[in-house]
Amino acid sequence: MSAGRHRMRSNIHAATAAAAVGVLAVTAGGWFGYQQLAQPDCSGQIELSVAVASELAPAVDAAATEWERDGAAVGGTCIAVNVSASDPVEVAATVAAKHGATLAGVGQASGTAVSPDVWIPDSSIWLLRLKTGGATAFDPGNGASIARSPVVVAMPEPVASRLGWPEAKLSWTQLLQQVSSSKPLRAGIVEPTRDAAGLSGLLSLTAAASASGGADAERDKVGALRALASEKSALRQDLLARFPSAPDATTIASSLGAAALSEEDVIEYNSKKPPVPLAALYLEPAPAPLDYPYAVLPGIEPAKASAARVLYEVLTTPGFRNRLAAQSLRAPDGNWGEGFAAPQGAPSPAGGQATTPSSGGTAATGGLDPLSMDRAVSSWSIATQSGRMLCVIDVSGSMKEKVPSANNATRQQVTLEAARRGLNLFDDSWSIGLWTFSTQLVGSRDYRQLVPIGPLSSGRGKLEQALSTTRSSNGDTGLYDTMLAAYKEVQEDWQAGRVNSIVLFTDGKNEDSDGITQQQLLSELNKIKDPERPVQVVIVGIGGDVSKAELESITKVTGGGAFVTEDPTKIGDIFLKAIALRKAPS
Repeated sequence: MSAGRHRMRSNIHAATAAAAVGVLAVTAGGWFGYQQLAQPDCSGQIELSVAVASELAPAVDAAATEWERDGAAVGGTCIAVNVSASDPVEVAATVAAKHGATLAGVGQASGTAVSPDVWIPDSSIWLLRLKTGGATAFDPGNGASIARSPVVVAMPEPVASRLGWPEAKLSWTQLLQQVSSSKPLRAGIVEPTRDAAGLSGLLSLTAAASASGGADAERDKVGALRALASEKSALRQDLLARFPSAPDATTIASSLGAAALSEEDVIEYNSKKPPVPLAALYLEPAPAPLDYPYAVLPGIEPAKASAARVLYEVLTTPGFRNRLAAQSLRAPDGNWGEGFAAPQGAPSPAGGQATTPSSGGTAATGGLDPLSMDRAVSSWSIATQSGRMLCVIDVSGSMKEKVPSANNATRQQVTLEAARRGLNLFDDSWSIGLWTFSTQLVGSRDYRQLVPIGPLSSGRGKLEQALSTTRSSNGDTGLYDTMLAAYKEVQEDWQAGRVNSIVLFTDGKNEDSDGITQQQLLSELNKIKDPERPVQVVIVGIGGDVSKAELESITKVTGGGAFVTEDPTKIGDIFLKAIALRKAPS
């Protein structure tokens, strides 16, 4: 987290800070409240830490500085606002660690990172990902938008002109066709698991692919993911550097041709007078914009919560719109203030005229579908990483049970279909094997190897054939013997630089009276596991007969995770999410 301007006043005294509590009963009402609280005479100090997306930080810092100069106070206690320009992904990692969430691609928080009192990331996407990532108790206050920047497709102007810009309106479906053609447009993306604009663009592109319907939809989606992955970048500045550095045709043809970025990115890029300016294409349907939610993080002191409420009023005054314009950002309602350098063709709800924003702003996470977002993140993570995996599928008799919500397909059929769909996302750099298990499946042995772990480049057809011919047995669930054998199998030919893992599907508890006990399994796993050669275990439990505690006892030893659902129709999404959350080798 990089520090922005840091303002400190006198030391805070507990007695004077306590006096601030309860003041909002009088001061909750907008501009009037702000005027009442800007008092020239105050004592003590409430220090409010505010982490803000870097592009917005100067506007927030300037507004807070002016407020302090005018006598910022709550109930007679002075307020000092410490604004830090912060990368949203870094704050997200810190908040995730604090609330027990796991976010694909985000990684671990730095040891020195501290959760702020108020967080203003670039998008409500971050708040939603924390909730769906396991931070179920994460319930930030307010959450209203204080700024906005549409997500656009940035193209070098000569490339955009060939596609009819600025007269013609391009759709996401048309962009998908350009990316997937025999002479594809070179499209890039900032890593969407770590960048909100990248994820917003990915959601729109995959939605366009899915809209084609049928078998082609899956092929188009995977094709789009891999096309973007070939030009992905971990940092926005690195991606911007791939746009043409000279106006000649050869340079333009060999450079990046399109990328999902924010409108603010394009304005700032063009302000530096590059040799080839970027066009901002506002594609339909419009992707989720960057909406800069004002999130008061849970657990802060009442006095700080009061100060945060008043700071929000400061950031929703009419004058703040012009501070946003100076940073190439719009107001929450989509309009802009004085001095905003709108790109050619930029839409504005009121033609760019300043209007007073509503005090409530825009509700955070509004319009975002958590399931679609989870699927996009998981699909991207799988399609763009490589690994070595043994897939182990339960074929015990209980897997014959029908699933009413899946047109009475059996649990076995639903599981195999999820595995088949997941297989489409893995590219040929993966190595995958397939086992099935029950009890006494091969003589006294509980498991059967259908396809040994090997490169998908040569084994994809064998896997597809094995999945299509797998049937349930009449046996029980030989979970423990199978798990130990699978672990040893993956560990034996462990490969450095890749995630070596087991993904096991089951709908029951261990029911093998002739096999090892739970304690024997855990003891043996503890004995053979090797921190230098880790094997992650992901277990997907299906139905009400599964014991999550039993499954978690295994993954606590091996690493990985256990996911349980009583609705078998959800296992496809759980499978994708589970694979996406595997930790890459350090």
